[in-house]
Amino acid sequence: MKNFVRANKGFLMFLLLFGVFRSAVADWSPIPSGSMRPNLLEGDVVLINRMAFDLKIPLTEQSVAHLGEPARGDMVVFLSPQDDTRLIKRVLALPGDLVEMRGDRLFINGEGASYTVLGEARERSRGLVVDAIRLEEQVAGARQRIQVLPGVAAPRSFEPLRIPAGQYLMLGDNRNDSADSRMIGLVPREKLIGRAERILVSAAYQEDWMPRLDRFGMSLRAP
Repeated sequence: MKNFVRANKGFLMFLLLFGVFRSAVADWSPIPSGSMRPNLLEGDVVLINRMAFDLKIPLTEQSVAHLGEPARGDMVVFLSPQDDTRLIKRVLALPGDLVEMRGDRLFINGEGASYTVLGEARERSRGLVVDAIRLEEQVAGARQRIQVLPGVAAPRSFEPLRIPAGQYLMLGDNRNDSADSRMIGLVPREKLIGRAERILVSAAYQEDWMPRLDRFGMSLRAP
């Protein structure tokens, strides 16, 4: 074993530093589902800023200092409070907010979101091809593209909810095909991993594996 370590110490040091970098500074995450369409596609690989919210002990999820707070509209990577699966969704309600949804329309602190139709598309959902309406949503200072699927059975309303301290409401941009806070509950701050900054690379893995060059390096921050 000693001979192996001696012969490969450069490579082992690289692996250690690589692990430290990924666990404490920056990471990446492949997108496996369509819950964030139309902004993230299956086959995108997203760069995650792990220092956006916390300084963590390398190779652990133990925070030693808070460096920032999520803003409304941020795309955030976190561990599901249900089963610790890694997910990516958008922060829509912050601690102290009063939030509700009525027929796909979001209300935050009494302000109803406004919507502008951007276009229509055909999307896959639960093994079917369905109609999608793409919208620009503006609410409480945040602006994002979303889509709704009128023909898909989905939770489209929930009662007013006051967000407790240290928790966040996360929604998928593909509003009617996303397992988000409507199913898994609010997300505690300690479950946050980092903020999604941009798309590193992208390939159409469900089709022909061709790279989507126009998506390489695309920013995910609000304009």
